[in-house]
Amino acid sequence: MTAHGASREATAAARERLDALTDNTSVDAKKLADELAAVTALLGREVSLRRVLTDPSQSGESKAELAGRLLGGQVGGETVDLVAGMVRSRWSQSRDLVDSLEELASLADLTGAQKSGALDDVEDELFRFGRIVSSSPALRSALTDHGATDAAKSELLRSLLGGRANAVTERLVERLVTAPRGRSLEDGLESLSKLAADRRNRMVAVVTSAVPLSDQQKQRLGAVLAKVYGRQMHLNLDVDPEVLGGITVQVGDEIINGSIADRIEDAHRRMAS
Repeated sequence: MTAHGASREATAAARERLDALTDNTSVDAKKLADELAAVTALLGREVSLRRVLTDPSQSGESKAELAGRLLGGQVGGETVDLVAGMVRSRWSQSRDLVDSLEELASLADLTGAQKSGALDDVEDELFRFGRIVSSSPALRSALTDHGATDAAKSELLRSLLGGRANAVTERLVERLVTAPRGRSLEDGLESLSKLAADRRNRMVAVVTSAVPLSDQQKQRLGAVLAKVYGRQMHLNLDVDPEVLGGITVQVGDEIINGSIADRIEDAHRRMAS
């Protein structure tokens, strides 16, 4: 889901406020994430309310006061302040406010993982879970079945991830499965992975190799890709014996094929030219 124009600027400002807030070590990132997710669900259901809160004909202050009256006592002061700041901004569409709130909820959880030193684990677990879903039509069907209750889907996820994945991973995936908001499961998992990478200002490279890469090969590949793209690179690793040329690297929409040695040599040539 992509925000445009005013909504993009409003989302960027909301992210900055979230970063400033979560820099405070006393802030409970999990509680903040849960409360932002609850507000997301509320405004997702109440179309007329979110239209009022994004009405450009109303002053930002009046909309912030309305948000405060509605949420005060229901969520913590930090969440009220964040939402009030968001409704003061201009939004291209009312739905963009809900999308941005949902993104902030995920970012709050990811910030908590980063502070505890678990962000790398969460990134890898999201990637691996996406691969499991892609390779199991029965699982995907069960998790996206409109006839199944949220409780049943949550229980299935707990049986899959409980005790095997970080608690942040479990919460992110559970929110995605129980409140997809029109996205496919695969698209939602990809968006979460990108948010996790962005948390460290990194790009994600999906690396598929015919055989597992050695630690030295991973370090060399990561270093070269970082130089080529100008950003720190997180490698999501997968093994497929049928990969032609030994390795495939996908960064965004760009797919690089060929052997590790060939690609590293070509990358050095590109940097030298």
